[in-house]
Amino acid sequence: MVDQQLITTSNQLEGYRITKHLGMVRGITVRSRSIFGNIGAGLQSLVGGKISIYVELCEKTRLEAYEDLVRHANERGANAVINVRYDANEVSQGITEVLCYGTAVQVVNV
Repeated sequence: MVDQQLITTSNQLEGYRITKHLGMVRGITVRSRSIFGNIGAGLQSLVGGKISIYVELCEKTRLEAYEDLVRHANERGANAVINVRYDANEVSQGITEVLCYGTAVQVVNV
């Protein structure tokens, strides 16, 4: 089972030795903004500053992709994930894909 503290953007984990590479793992989600969210964000943009409606949407979307990554790593038998990255692409106007990916590994303390 993947330990949340053993997920890193680095290609190694200090204090651990990689014993097995299990391949790439990923989590993907696709989201759209609702008309109500767009209206609320539009109103927030009139006064300027942080647009909290979009921040909340982005955070939820990233978390969902991250949780899918962890689930995929667990299915592979990993206890850690290295080289974790996020990527986002607009699939269609107002529809965005968020991908979280990395390398599933098994590690031991050194």
